[in-house]
Amino acid sequence: MSLVHALETEGPMAKKHQLAELQLAIMQVLWRCGEATVSEVRSALAPDRELAHTTVGTMLAKMEEKGHVRHRSDGRQNVYRPDIRQDQVSQTMVSDLADRLFGGDIKQMVCHLLDDGDLSAEDLAELRKLIRQREKELRE
Repeated sequence: MSLVHALETEGPMAKKHQLAELQLAIMQVLWRCGEATVSEVRSALAPDRELAHTTVGTMLAKMEEKGHVRHRSDGRQNVYRPDIRQDQVSQTMVSDLADRLFGGDIKQMVCHLLDDGDLSAEDLAELRKLIRQREKELRE
């Protein structure tokens, strides 16, 4: 999904999915695996993070209360799966970043990314294609 599309499609009724750093890391494990137990999530986060089993379990329980994940029981273990899509979280977090750092000025944010990004000629061609596609959508 393009940056422009992600920011333009988030309407006033869209649910906000802002995640803290650990929550996002947990969600990335679940998006990648589809589903996982507390132990599997903890193992996937290691060695970058040394977290207690109870810390991961508590965080998953809190995330379930907020509607980010769901679980099913498999014997004595809970198996968690994402209940929100990665693009939903990306939309919220990119929009928040644009608001906080660039006062909501998407053009300024994109210019900053273009100036500081390590983009290949292929990347720039893809961006031009996405911009042309968005321009066409706006004309229709």
